[in-house]
Amino acid sequence: MAGKLLLDDLKQAAKTGEIDTVLAVMVDMQGRLMGKRFQIEFFLDSAVEETHSCNYLLATDMEMNTVEGYKSTSWEAGYGDYAMRPDLSTLRRIPWLEGTALVICDVVDHHSGADISHSPRAILKKQIARLEALGMKAMMASELEFFLFKESYEEAQEQGHRYLSPISAYNEDYHIFQTSKEEGVMRAIRTGLQGADIPVENSKGEADAGQAEINVRYTDALTMADRHSIIKNGCKEIAWAKGRAISFMAKWKSDAAGSSSHIHQSLWSLDGEPLFFDKGAKYGMSDMMRHYVAGLLKHAGEITLFLAPNINSYKRFVAGTFAPTKAIWSMDNRTAGYRVCGADSKAVRIECRVGGADLNPYLAMSALLAAGIDGIENKLELETEFVGDAYGGKDAREIPTTLRDATTALDGSKMLREALGEDVVDHYVHAARHEQSEYDSRVTDWEVSRGFERS
Repeated sequence: MAGKLLLDDLKQAAKTGEIDTVLAVMVDMQGRLMGKRFQIEFFLDSAVEETHSCNYLLATDMEMNTVEGYKSTSWEAGYGDYAMRPDLSTLRRIPWLEGTALVICDVVDHHSGADISHSPRAILKKQIARLEALGMKAMMASELEFFLFKESYEEAQEQGHRYLSPISAYNEDYHIFQTSKEEGVMRAIRTGLQGADIPVENSKGEADAGQAEINVRYTDALTMADRHSIIKNGCKEIAWAKGRAISFMAKWKSDAAGSSSHIHQSLWSLDGEPLFFDKGAKYGMSDMMRHYVAGLLKHAGEITLFLAPNINSYKRFVAGTFAPTKAIWSMDNRTAGYRVCGADSKAVRIECRVGGADLNPYLAMSALLAAGIDGIENKLELETEFVGDAYGGKDAREIPTTLRDATTALDGSKMLREALGEDVVDHYVHAARHEQSEYDSRVTDWEVSRGFERS
């Protein structure tokens, strides 16, 4: 596909001067790309095998502050290095950056060469290996929603991120004329991603003013997570270059719709047979699919932190906004947390609607796979489907409504501790508690405007 590079292609591009810069990146806890810009000659001489990064990159908060209390690294330990090893299967051109290629790196121990267990890519690779041992592979696609603003990032900062102007004036869901007004940015995103070895299906207006969605081709889980991270970074860079800003916050404004990252998922045999499909079964859902979905539901509370990792994530779960409030399954029902799509066909799959656009795709997909595998291994029985408006389901299973509740559920998850590792769960529980503590100590604009005079 256009944009994909083999190492020999990169060497040839270096000779012709077509490419002069290589971004060697890793993915941090927040799902962001972190790394270095290499002069191509040095990358080919040395960094193609390995480069280094400070190990604090997997122990910071969103603002890149060092956080006390991690077992993996600290001031006392001196904040040493991790090694970053390029996965050359991810090597690609970045069309929106002149003369630039990018490669995603695995994060490994500087001395032993072993994967850093709490690095997002390693966590997902571990779950993929579990599936492969069972003769299966996971196929996934994440749909990313975001808001596009008339202001640039710099202008938004100068305004204190207040009084921002979405690119359109009204709900643009599927609206062709309204989305034509933002096509200067969206076309650049579609064609840019396509040229970066990310097969784009479409973009569309979403359910609020200035809200859009980008959809890319269904593929294996690791490739999808890699693409997801590049998509987010690329959307921001392309918007910035055009004097606009894009936000992937789960809820940028209290009276605006939330931005989601729905994750479609199914299991296939290693030779390409759809394991979720049974032509003779109700809705075409095989026993394996039913067990998998049962696992998702049994562990829905425990996996929520990896789908909604920030304080702001929980502001999105509001009835009547197409964001779910109930962790139940239903047939083609957008009020449910888990929706079955493609019924009675080889494309039958489960869509998790819980995740926000602020999730880390590697962590979210890992948690979903771990829960599904548990359902398969223990042959869990799937509860009866929910029918109707899930927002009004009085006895329906609730999605945790706060980061604090989701953190407690993750901390107590025996399943995730066994599937991901004790150290991994402890690492991300610590991160969530720090996030909660930071928020608890802040005085918000809402508190001041409400209480300044009236208190």
